[in-house]
Amino acid sequence: MGENQRQRRNLSKARGLTSGARLKSPGDKIDDSLRVAWWVLGAFAIGVCIFIRIRLLDFPLERDEGEYAYGGQLILHGIAPHQFAYSMKFPGTAAAYALIMSIFGQSVAGIHIGLLLVNIGTSALLFFLGRRLVNSICGIAAAASYAVMSVSPSLLGWSAHATHLLMLPVMAGVLLLLRGLDRQSDRQIYFSGLLFGLAMLMKQPAAVFILFGVAYLIFWDWRADLSARRIWSRAFIFSAMAALPLLMTCVLIWRAGVFDKFWFWTISYAREYATLSSPSNATAYLRATFEEIIGARWLLLTLAVIGLIVGVWKTRHRVFLSAFFIASVLALSVGFYFRPHYFFLALPAVALLVGMSVTQTPDFFAERRAVANVILFIVFGAALVLPIFRERNLLFRLTPVAACRFIYGECPFPESKRIGQFIREHTASTDSIAVLGSEPQIYFYAHRRSATGYLYTYSLMEPQKYAHRMQLEMIQEIETARPTFLVLIVINDSWWPRPASERLIFNWADKYCAENYSAVGLVNIVDFDRTDYFFENVPAALASLKDYVLIYQRK
Repeated sequence: MGENQRQRRNLSKARGLTSGARLKSPGDKIDDSLRVAWWVLGAFAIGVCIFIRIRLLDFPLERDEGEYAYGGQLILHGIAPHQFAYSMKFPGTAAAYALIMSIFGQSVAGIHIGLLLVNIGTSALLFFLGRRLVNSICGIAAAASYAVMSVSPSLLGWSAHATHLLMLPVMAGVLLLLRGLDRQSDRQIYFSGLLFGLAMLMKQPAAVFILFGVAYLIFWDWRADLSARRIWSRAFIFSAMAALPLLMTCVLIWRAGVFDKFWFWTISYAREYATLSSPSNATAYLRATFEEIIGARWLLLTLAVIGLIVGVWKTRHRVFLSAFFIASVLALSVGFYFRPHYFFLALPAVALLVGMSVTQTPDFFAERRAVANVILFIVFGAALVLPIFRERNLLFRLTPVAACRFIYGECPFPESKRIGQFIREHTASTDSIAVLGSEPQIYFYAHRRSATGYLYTYSLMEPQKYAHRMQLEMIQEIETARPTFLVLIVINDSWWPRPASERLIFNWADKYCAENYSAVGLVNIVDFDRTDYFFENVPAALASLKDYVLIYQRK
């Protein structure tokens, strides 16, 4: 009996070897080698992007990061959003910053470590999504494309904007929604709605992705011939789950007694702000930003266009691909400002289309499929290398401070850290300070409470109906708080005044500072490579004074 079993096992092995030898054609060997090469290329590309982010962990905070970091500090101290920091964005990003800083510390490097992990997480979700739609190669191409595009300085990719944080729960929600639909799991479908809702807490444009989720769910259920009652009940529960995070946030803010402020800034003023961009301005924004973004990424974007055509024409996922791409474009178009980091809302869709391109295009070359696979692999590798090679000086050579100056010009982002440290060393933890200008990162560096909720002064200069009221309110808050230090930003980019802007706050500041404060610091940005610091020894006059910051201490 034992001999017979051995004979059967030997026969099975022989058959397996024979079958394997028969199946291993030259084309199969090329496919096997390419599969390994794809994994190596994807790992290398993502590894290089991780190295770049680690090298630039100390890249100075810019204004949006300063707002979120200061808001996160307040949350860690148990202070409700909008109580001492006004913002037209929902408080999800500040809460995410608070979580990141509670783990990695209240520092620039700690914040950017959090950004690194968010970026890795989004890339990983794109891999799993691409693998679910097509195969592992599609996932690798999508993940590597996103990593390379998202590290671009043209997209302000080194700063932890809300758009970075927003896309992580969006991609998790998309993946879970598709998984729930495939497995007919109501629980996974409804939980995906909750993830979309968390994304909307980061920034309002994520509402477009909620609409995408509802529409795709209804389409899927309709195609599956579910009853009308079942279709609409699932859509309603999904929508309710998506609305739950915002509803809970509103309840918490109402209990903190600042719901009026929250409603004004996130609804009333946000609506007014969205109307400020005219069609001509929107076109100029789009043209300038898009030309900068295309740059050396033209080959990746060409692959994405091919992927959109092939994906819609050929695959069974045409509805999902086209709907997700349209939703991404609509999300970045909300308000029609088209700033560089807004394009992060479309990067996952573009990356996914690149994956579709490299995996689906070879099907049109049935007789030479192996050759087409090799060519597409080479083209994709070149598409990844081009943007990194073109921006190699920024990515691999310049220091974080020099890179910041190159990207943001003479904005006082590197200087804000020294200003904040000076104020922190000369105040008590209970003292308040005020910044006249749009530099909220100074509050974060100083670890001191703002005397006013106005972290930005752009809104005071805008041609909108609340501008005069805002100037009066900021003045009143500062006079009531009597801050120990007052920082005056004399840099046009920190205010963006228009010819028609009201000058009330400038006239008030000149008089108020002269009567109540003494100048104890001057930071003069001479040029890209030189900044002069005068602390407690302010000169009476300087030969060159263009972009500068004055630091006043209360008499």
